[in-house]
Amino acid sequence: MKKNKISKNWINKHRRDIYVRKSKIEGYRSRAIYKLKEIDQKFKIILNGINIIDLGSAPGSWSQYLSEKSKNSKILSIDLKEVTKIDNVHHLIGNFMEEKNQSIMINFFGNKIDLVVSDMAVNTTGNKNLDAISTGELSMSAMDFSIKNLNKNGCFLSKLFMGSTFNEIVEKAKKNFKEVKIFKPPSSRKDSKENFIICKKIR
Repeated sequence: MKKNKISKNWINKHRRDIYVRKSKIEGYRSRAIYKLKEIDQKFKIILNGINIIDLGSAPGSWSQYLSEKSKNSKILSIDLKEVTKIDNVHHLIGNFMEEKNQSIMINFFGNKIDLVVSDMAVNTTGNKNLDAISTGELSMSAMDFSIKNLNKNGCFLSKLFMGSTFNEIVEKAKKNFKEVKIFKPPSSRKDSKENFIICKKIR
């Protein structure tokens, strides 16, 4: 009963959300588009003519924005779920953590990657600390991949939650990137522990 009440509250809050309404009007697949847009406006991470990977891309709003904003670029997205076709985006269905899929991604570009963006998060369990740890592990794996495969002036962007792994992730980022920023976009829900880490230029 309690779970149903929480679900109904979430649905009602979701319907009232200005960014949800805006995304429907503007033809985007989720409100997450505005987080990427705000990050890009502040940190200028999306350029033209670059190689881009979108990790955990479903339902595809980040890929939509990448396709619109970045001209003459090569874009690959990956998710466990199928994503409806987006112009100029090649989608791979599979687990990003699997070595065979990482090889496919690397071979798709044939050279180093310029930008890796990750909005990956685990399905929530209701235990915020556990969810933060699990999502932190995804962020750490995405960072490891980026450190190996980004060009020296490349950029890595990832979602992470405040929690026990937060400081560990930031510390690792500072050891491997020259520029590291933490940012909570205005469109991120105020009651969410969600933040984003923006890392530029491999050391």
